[in-house]
Order: sequence, then structure tokens, then C-alpha cells
Amino acid sequence: MSRDQATELRELVKGLSKDKAENAARVIAVTSGKGGVGKSNISVNLSARLAKMGRKVAVLDADMGLANADVLCNVTSRVNLAHVVAGRKRLAEAVVEAPGGFHLIPGASGLSQMANLSEFERARVVSTFRQLETDYDLLLIDTGAGIGPNVMSFLLAADELLVVTTPEPTSITDAYALVKAVSRQRENVKVDLLTNMVRDRDEGRRVYDRVSVVCRRFLGISIGDAGHVVHDPRVSGAVRRRLPFVLDVPDSPASLCIKQLAHKLDRHASEPRSGGFFRKVASWLAG
Repeated sequence: MSRDQATELRELVKGLSKDKAENAARVIAVTSGKGGVGKSNISVNLSARLAKMGRKVAVLDADMGLANADVLCNVTSRVNLAHVVAGRKRLAEAVVEAPGGFHLIPGASGLSQMANLSEFERARVVSTFRQLETDYDLLLIDTGAGIGPNVMSFLLAADELLVVTTPEPTSITDAYALVKAVSRQRENVKVDLLTNMVRDRDEGRRVYDRVSVVCRRFLGISIGDAGHVVHDPRVSGAVRRRLPFVLDVPDSPASLCIKQLAHKLDRHASEPRSGGFFRKVASWLAG
């Protein structure tokens, strides 16, 4: 990092640390230990459902380098997160309306440099997106998979984590590894586990029980049960049609599972936030 960038970083962090937390949006980081578990599809469909319930919702596609939320929503924009990070475009130019009425800030797909942002570039993201905290009720951060620096910067600052796994042993193991990594750097982290692509509710509950037990035993923390989403062949059809399945097939088993999750999250929507999200990211950068 150059001397000029280092000076600007300090100024960004200093300014963010003074931000007020009043009217801060509730920020949920939707994340996973490994890829291929349907995390982005969960983010998009949950947002569409919450928007239908009257909530002002935005999704920040922060899967740096492998973003695909725009594809799932069949929306196009000549401006994405990469342009904002580079300082070439304003945030307002990147926001697009997605099916169902929520707003999406598309990520950048296929750009390797987005997967390895510098400390200065992460601070620029933080600074640029501060206004989201007052414009929306809920902000969903669709993170990348794993525990890289870009992902961790969001996980350490969000109000809560929605960790998505599947019943596959590797997915469960990686979900636990992610929770472990976050819990070592952040006390009292709120984590809910969502099991995707299960046969039925019982299988979902078994996965939750398995992860919950090891988290209590080895990490000394309790995680919440966000429920499950059943394996539903109509989901893949909606993906091919590039439409959220809660809109394409609203009465399908998977859609009903998302509806239950949305109502569960909405019941806690008025809970006080622990502080501004981007202010906490700034503290993480400064540390």
C-alpha cells in the first residue's frame, strides 16, 4: 500500500468510527464453509420473500470474483461492485431492482483481483456502502465461501450469520470450521444454521443437532436452528428460468421453507442492533 493510500485508509476508518448507529439496518451475512451449497439462491429467495412482506431489503453480492446473484435474478447492469471498489462509479449507479421488489448490488464475476482486495480497497467498500444502513430495513451480505480475508471482514461485523450447509459430510465439516474461525475472533457471535437440500425436516434437524453439539463442546457457543430447505426439483427449473423460485413456484415445498425462514427472521426485525455494520467493519480494519 502506498503512503497516500495508507493516509486515506486512516481517514476512512476515522470517519467511519464516528458514524452513528441510529436507524442502522439489520445486517445478515449469508455464508458457507464451502461452495455449491445454494447460498446465493437462499439469499435471493429470502430477500424476495422478505420484500413481499413489506420489508425494504437489499442484497450486496460480496462473493468477490464469483458473483452470480444477478444471473439468478435475470437482471443486468453495466455497473457492478468492481466499478464501485475502483472508485469509477457511484453506489447509486450499481443498485438495480430485482424480481420481487428487493434491491441488488451486483458483484463482479470472473475478475480474479476482486477475490484478493487490499486493505485499502476493503476500506473503500466500507466507506462507499455506509448509506445502505439507513436506506433499508435489512441488508443481506451474500459472502463468498470459506474464511478468506474478504469474507471474514463481513462475518466479523454483521449482526448475525446465516450459515448454509447441506447434509454432505464435507459441507458440515466446513460449516463448523467457519463458525470456529469466526468465534475465535469475535465474542458472542450470533449464528444460525440453515440446512439446504434435505430430504425432510428430520434430516435437517439431525444436521443441526450434529453441528450444535460440537459447537457447544469444543467452542463453548450455542448456535440457532434457522430450519431447513428441502431438495425440490422445481428449484432447478426456476434457476434455468432465472427467476427466484419463491416467485416462480410459490407453493412448492422449497418456497414454503423459505417462507418459514422469512417469518422467523421478521419476528426479530425490530430487535436493537449492536452498532452500525460499516462502523464495525472499520474497527476490524483499524485493528
